[in-house]
Amino acid sequence: MLNSTLPKTIQNILEKHNEPNAVFNALLPVLGEELQCDRCFLYLRNPELKLGKITHCWRRSPEIPNPMKPEWELEPESLPEEDPQFAAALRTDPSIYVEDVETANPEVVNREFEQKHFGHRALIHSHLVWNNQLWGILQPCVFGNKREWSAFDRAIISALEQELPPLAAACVQAAFNQD
Repeated sequence: MLNSTLPKTIQNILEKHNEPNAVFNALLPVLGEELQCDRCFLYLRNPELKLGKITHCWRRSPEIPNPMKPEWELEPESLPEEDPQFAAALRTDPSIYVEDVETANPEVVNREFEQKHFGHRALIHSHLVWNNQLWGILQPCVFGNKREWSAFDRAIISALEQELPPLAAACVQAAFNQD
């Protein structure tokens, strides 16, 4: 039974698709529209090998940067020190809602890191945790303006954090079983 807090558009995707890539391909554009974001991407990672990549990305327009890369890359050992949000995700802390990268607490957001690597102004750093391991990060974001994340936005993300982690793990496991 799917979470009833999810909008019907998202519930329909989760009910219609079984294969993880199909779910993520269909979900990201709908989630971006539901949350009124500029970009929504999914970073998947192999927690054992510490390899990761952005596997799925939706952008409202081609002017929004596309952070996808074709290859799985080793996560730098320094990443948790450089990116406090990634460190929180590795600890399986609750997801992080950043209303303004420019004014956020530096213990939560490394402004320079975010500007250099992502360019967004506001974001949700949603941790996809399965069996006490981080398998992915779902990241809806907004460019150019700060953004207050509503109770509606938070309810959607919270519900997806219940539904998506096993799909993220299955997607990663499938990718590494083929290599």
